[in-house]
Order: sequence, then structure tokens, then C-alpha cells
Amino acid sequence: MQYSAPPLFRQGIPALVKLIVCLSISIALMLIDYRFKTLDPIRNNVNWVLRPLEYIMLTPRNVYQASTDYFTTRGTLEQENQVFKARQAELALLANQSEFLLIENQNLRQLMDLQKQLAFKTLPVEILFNPPNPISQRVVINRGSDDGLKLGNPIANDAGILGQVVRLYDHSAEVSLLEDRDFAVPVQVARNGLRAAVFGAGRGNPLELRYLPVASDLEVGDILITSGIDGVYPPGFAVAVISRIERNTEKNSSNVFCVPIAAVNRYRQALAFLYDPQWDAKAPNLNSKFGGNAATTNTAPGRRQTRSRGMP
Repeated sequence: MQYSAPPLFRQGIPALVKLIVCLSISIALMLIDYRFKTLDPIRNNVNWVLRPLEYIMLTPRNVYQASTDYFTTRGTLEQENQVFKARQAELALLANQSEFLLIENQNLRQLMDLQKQLAFKTLPVEILFNPPNPISQRVVINRGSDDGLKLGNPIANDAGILGQVVRLYDHSAEVSLLEDRDFAVPVQVARNGLRAAVFGAGRGNPLELRYLPVASDLEVGDILITSGIDGVYPPGFAVAVISRIERNTEKNSSNVFCVPIAAVNRYRQALAFLYDPQWDAKAPNLNSKFGGNAATTNTAPGRRQTRSRGMP
């Protein structure tokens, strides 16, 4: 009996042989192409033909990706822009606060230096607000009778006199500033000792030096300091500087206008002078600070000769 192979086996042997032959030819071609680059011209021509088709087929995908990237990038940039704007506003606010604190610190240091030069007691005060009165020029401070403040106590900063306490409460007080209408301060010219009185003329108006004859020895730029003869203001503190003089020979009078030396609307911190003329009548040594001859303004202790506006 003769053995015969299955039909499937007989058909599989030629197919396997064909597969081996094809693989051998492919490997041979790959080796020849790798060594001699024989298929590069064919590959380049095929690539030149198929590349436009590839671009056309990939166009929808590229458009979708570009649109997605655009809107994503735009949204991200808008969010970052908002964050940067908020940060910039915060930094600007911090810069303003830093500058404000620097100025305030400098003012406090100057007030401390002034306290060391004074022979009488002082009380640090802070301006709280301006009362809503368009006529008067007053401020409210955070010290009152419970803090030792009294009616008539002068208020000053390192530059000079600001005003005087005219209304007193337990924990606060009203201060009439130099510019308040008809507010008077006895002064004398630092250059020659000429005594006079400076009056306020209302908000925004220059101070006035009244009741002086034409022949008075006054010059523009003369510094006016407190004379101390009223017993309210200690002598030798700067008040104002003469800015304009109008002499009227027919009436034998002079209209003298001045500007305050201390910036009345600039700082919030100041000093209240707890000045008693019976014990503190000696003038402070402030020649270099205010440019005047403070030594010529000494007054002997005694009763008050005049009463300043607002005194009881």
C-alpha cells in the first residue's frame, strides 16, 4: 500500500518555497539599496508625486489643531494678562503705601528731634479729619482734656506753628489753623525784632500783618517768629514769611501779606505744646532751624498780656 501526502501539505510546500524566495529577494534588494542607494531615484519620484496628496489629506487635521492651539493660547494669554494686571495694581498700591510710610516716618523723626530741643512738655497728636465747615479752617486731633490738653495750647510741627486748640473734648479737640479767618498770632520780625500780629484771612488767602505804618522796617522774605508776649505761644517759633508788601503813603499804612512756613495741610502728625509761661518762658534754641534770632525773643514769666482767639 503506497503512502500519499495530504493535499494541503502538498499545496503548502510550494507556497513556503515561494515565501522563502520572496523574502530572500527582498533582503537582497534591501542590502543592495542600503549599499548602493539604487532605489533613491524611484523613492524621490514617488515622494514627489505623493507629497501634495499627503498635504491635502492632512489639511483638515492641521486646521483643527491650529484652531485649537489658537483659542487655547488666546485664553491662556488673557488669563495671564488678567493676573499680571492684578499683580501690577497690587505692586502700585504697595509702592504708594511704602512712599506714604516713608514720608510719615521722616516726619515723625523730625518731630522727635524737635521734642529733644524743647525745654517744656509736648504731646504728640494726630490730625483725624477736617470738620465740614467751608468757612473756618480747622482740624480735629486725637487728643483731649483726658490727655492733659488745654484750651489755647499751640499746635506745631518741625517747621513751625500750625494753630491753636480752640475747642476741647475728653478725647479730641478742635484746632484753629493759621489760615482761619481773624485768627491772630503775636509775632516779631526775626531780622530786627519788630513786633506785630499775624491774622488769618480765610481758606486759601495769604496771612496778613496788620496795623503797621508805612515806615516799618519790613522786607519781602523776612521771617516772622512768635514773640511770646501773649503768654500762649512760646517765643522763637517760626510762623510765616513775608511774601508781598503794599505801602499806602496817603493813609500811612502798609498791607503786608505772608505765607505760613509750616505746611498746614501736609502731614497728619504734630506736637501740642503744653507751654506754661511762668515756667517755660525761655525761648528755645532754634536759630539754625528757623533762621531767626530766637535769643532776642525772651520774655520774663508773668501774667498773659493778651489773649489769643479761642482762649477762655
